Amino acid sequence: MAVSILHRATGDGMAVVGLGTLLWWLGALASGPEAYETFLSVFTSPIGWVVLVGLSWAFFNHMSSGIRHFVLDLGAGYELRVNKQSSWASIASGIILTVLFWAAILLL
Repeated sequence: MAVSILHRATGDGMAVVGLGTLLWWLGALASGPEAYETFLSVFTSPIGWVVLVGLSWAFFNHMSSGIRHFVLDLGAGYELRVNKQSSWASIASGIILTVLFWAAILLL
């Protein structure tokens, strides 16, 4: 149940916050250096980092849960033990992929 709720919440969060961030970024790119500098100042602040890390976690969690649902749609993984393991694996993989993504970004 928790994985299903997280899947819906991350999808909605990416649709609202992610799309808003993407549109602001594109608008700032098109509006010139001052607008882009404003965008950068917001998203390099601590709150901006929290939003960006949260969006990347939402993406990876949603992707992992989507892959799990795809496997379930194929008819596999309905055994109680396997279902619980795949639930935990989708949550863990969302966190692990987020950490690896930001480690790669910060090390470049």
